[in-house]
Amino acid sequence: MNRLLRPIISAFKSKDIRKKLIFTAFAFLVFRFAAHVPAPGVDNQSLKQLFAGNQFLSLLDIFSGGTLANFSIMALGLGPYINASIIFQLLTMVVPKLEELSKEGEYGRQIIGRYTRLLTIPLAAFQSFGMIAILRQQGITITTDALSITGMIITMVAGTIFLMWLGELITEFGIGNGISLLIFGGIVGRYPVAFAQTMFISETLQFTNIIVFLTMSLSVIAGICFVNEARRQITISYAKRIRGKGAYGGQKSHLPLRVNQAGVIPIIFAVSLVLFPSMIGKYLQTVSNLQIANIGKFLVNLFNPSSFSYNLIYFLLVIGFTYFYTAITFNPAKIAEEIKKHGGFIPGIRPGRPTKEFLNKILTRITFAGAIFLGIIAILPSIARGITGVTTMAIGGTGILIVVSVVLETVKSLEAQLIMRNYDGFLKK
Repeated sequence: MNRLLRPIISAFKSKDIRKKLIFTAFAFLVFRFAAHVPAPGVDNQSLKQLFAGNQFLSLLDIFSGGTLANFSIMALGLGPYINASIIFQLLTMVVPKLEELSKEGEYGRQIIGRYTRLLTIPLAAFQSFGMIAILRQQGITITTDALSITGMIITMVAGTIFLMWLGELITEFGIGNGISLLIFGGIVGRYPVAFAQTMFISETLQFTNIIVFLTMSLSVIAGICFVNEARRQITISYAKRIRGKGAYGGQKSHLPLRVNQAGVIPIIFAVSLVLFPSMIGKYLQTVSNLQIANIGKFLVNLFNPSSFSYNLIYFLLVIGFTYFYTAITFNPAKIAEEIKKHGGFIPGIRPGRPTKEFLNKILTRITFAGAIFLGIIAILPSIARGITGVTTMAIGGTGILIVVSVVLETVKSLEAQLIMRNYDGFLKK
């Protein structure tokens, strides 16, 4: 706890960082205010009753930042933007022009980011139309005419764009990753409600269930901190160089490879992707064509959060995205080339291609451990529900993972900025 608080206290002594912290806090305030501005044409009382009895919608609400249960102007949350990001990251692996853009540094990232934002708009429109169709099927929406429904869709798309813009502002002018922080804020904002439902409303709550939840929560927090901080240190040696009468080099350093190189991103991507088929299925169930309605029913049953198939797909998606994101963020070929360029080598490994193969082999092994850990955390809520029978704490380990990971990453971002401003004394014990 002292390690977490020290950088925050030290940061307020720096004028620039203090401004960033205040801006981030103000952005959170705007986000939470907008999350309670209701969209027109919805029976909010009936909506709350629907969410209270639907596990899928409760899970979707948490990852929308708590905006869906209120059906606010930002009811879709960041889901469309995350889905668009997934699509473009996949396309960069298969489309040569996008792959070239991704290698052009900041300019390429800006172009891909622009495409991602453009793709977010039709995805948000499609998702909002499907959500309205689901609510109409349940008798939640009040308005039925085409003009009013079009207005609701435009409002929800505008809310997603606003939230996306707010997240990018936090990234640029605040502290940490804005998208992750907004998801973090939504989860934290929903935890008191879920806790109150578990403690005072749930009929299946028993003392043993409380002990199980506390034990699992503490174990998950400890495990997340351990895995996030775990490193495989690769020794790098530098050969001595003779210049004139002096000898330079001959030192050793370490290349730290993180067990969880991808951080919290695989969970966010996997959740966004695994919830999408259920939403499509619920919409298809409303279609009059019997065959299409049966396809929708199949998707809903396959991706039911309490089903084995859902948890298996979720588990595999987390593992896949962990490897995928690690491959994007860490390039063994580039690292090997940099080591060779600076006259370094790994003891017992030849520079160049053998170094690249060695780094890739080590990274694959340690990423496997990190991916399995993230996958277990992802399906932990289903395990907890199976043991205790309590369904109100739907988010479980996934929410804890995001909360703890975002906190750790934000603290590291603060520490890095303090070091850049030569405030080393703030970080010393």
